Amino acid sequence: MEYLLHSRTGMLTLSIKENADVVLIGGGIMSATLGTLLHELQPDWTIRVYERTDYVARESSDAWNNAGTGHAALCELNYSPADKNGNIDIAKAVNINEQFQVSRQFWSYLVDEGIVGEPGTFINQVPHVSYGRGESGRDYIRARREAMVKNPLFKDMEFTDDPATQAEWLPLMFENRGPGQVNGLSRVTSGTDVDFGSLTRQMLANLADNGVEVRTGHEVTDLNRSGNGWRVSVKNTAAAESFDVDAKFVFIGAGGHALPLLQKTGIPEANGYGGFPISGLFLRSSNPELVARHHAKVYGQAATGAPPMSVPHLDTRVISGKEYLMFGPYAGFSPKFLKTGSFLDLPRSVRPGNLPVMLNVAKDNFDLVTYLMSQLASTKKDRFEALGEFTPEVDPSQWELIHAGQRVQVMKKDANGKGMLGFGTETVASADGSVAALLGASPGASTAPSIMLKLFERCFPRQFEGWKPKLEKMVPSFGRTLHEDETLLDELTEYTNRTLQINVD
Repeated sequence: MEYLLHSRTGMLTLSIKENADVVLIGGGIMSATLGTLLHELQPDWTIRVYERTDYVARESSDAWNNAGTGHAALCELNYSPADKNGNIDIAKAVNINEQFQVSRQFWSYLVDEGIVGEPGTFINQVPHVSYGRGESGRDYIRARREAMVKNPLFKDMEFTDDPATQAEWLPLMFENRGPGQVNGLSRVTSGTDVDFGSLTRQMLANLADNGVEVRTGHEVTDLNRSGNGWRVSVKNTAAAESFDVDAKFVFIGAGGHALPLLQKTGIPEANGYGGFPISGLFLRSSNPELVARHHAKVYGQAATGAPPMSVPHLDTRVISGKEYLMFGPYAGFSPKFLKTGSFLDLPRSVRPGNLPVMLNVAKDNFDLVTYLMSQLASTKKDRFEALGEFTPEVDPSQWELIHAGQRVQVMKKDANGKGMLGFGTETVASADGSVAALLGASPGASTAPSIMLKLFERCFPRQFEGWKPKLEKMVPSFGRTLHEDETLLDELTEYTNRTLQINVD
């Protein structure tokens, strides 16, 4: 125990102080991935994980708080936009798929090393399908497929506008459609459904079994500079006790709560960042007859003004060995940054440095505000009409409404210093690399290993060179681009398919 002078209040307080090499804030997929990588690279380091709720993977990583798509840009149309002339830009799709290939390799390593259990406990093969309605939708899906199959990453993508083939691929959606309808579908049969909650819990359980302290019901309340590292103030909510931990490196992987904690660090790199929270609802069915007639993740085209996370999709989910169907999301608005958060989260996040950014985003995204208002006003009838655009057979008694996780989209300065709404995932780190935070939403979970590899270069430059041989064992393609080396791509696809039990007859 020691007396500490608090940097903000100027008060002396009696504190229990502990020490750690690494503190990971948040018990989700990001902290689990980073903790597992660091433990494999530096088993001698002291790592501590603090989760504010009563169990890990409760927020965005929970299986029912995300779509579990295993984002590989196979079916998500917002990653391959068309310009006004109809030309398809696949650059973002290529980048995301390259990152997902890294995830597949890392997860295969986890299976091989016994760090996680059987692959079916967290990943299952579910075809990824893109769906375009009407002639314009069909033509876009066809043009997109033609552009994508030229890249080795997407060479197995199929296309059809034949009603009989569509009914064969997706019986629930197309068997009982009326004549004369025009639709286009593209499909990759090796797509996956990922239970990020199960994957997270398995990784954290392994860390706990190997000496890493994983504490639930522990909320990080403050972060202050301490020498070359950080003094992390932690509250044990069950025991109503507080203590401090001096850490050389801190990672803030707390989902929507990451922004408020990042702001507490006071690092200049955090200046200007804001958060725009979006909530979501899904329809879910466990009806065996429906589930048996749909085995795919089918992504449609976004409504005008809709954020990428609100693209409608009808999905097969595999949770704890049981299959479900899920449709949505229906977007909404809540000022909470977490499902278990506070209604004051958004107003408390406003700072002089980010207020101009937030106001500019509000001014330039009126279509998004209009879309969210329409979603908030939607009725039960409206929701089932949206489902009816995917399948003509809709019986409301076979579906239940569930609340998905909160997402906090990044608001930040653009290249010209104006405010912009960012979609995707972004890492913010201090200049000395002693603290880093992960902000944003999809495709974060699916690309977590790649995110952490980039973080290593930025935050651990002295160790990074010595880590490379071990990183190459965990991720055999480390440092290489698979779409530029088709032989390596084929070898690693065969390896990860076999290890993760994908495309195995």
